Amino acid sequence: MNLEELIPAEKICTQYQVEHTFIHSLHESGLIEVVTVEETQYVHCDHLRNFEKMMRLHRDLHINIEGLQAVQQLLEQVQQLQKQNRKLRNRLNLYE
Repeated sequence: MNLEELIPAEKICTQYQVEHTFIHSLHESGLIEVVTVEETQYVHCDHLRNFEKMMRLHRDLHINIEGLQAVQQLLEQVQQLQKQNRKLRNRLNLYE
């Protein structure tokens, strides 16, 4: 993993005005991945979009961590169903 692709958790806390415990809670619940390098915690830039989504849900809708886990699981199921739907439509188009 390239260090250039990692964003320090402290910088994220400052930028988004969230507590470090929020990032820790998201990591503990499996919602984002946190990498520790030389006692400094980082979030990979690929996980920043997911962090922003979880932060907005938490802040704007007051959804707790357990609720965020449920929302994430439902969103993943919707994506899988959409992918399956596309695949089935493509197969159906072959027979039309």
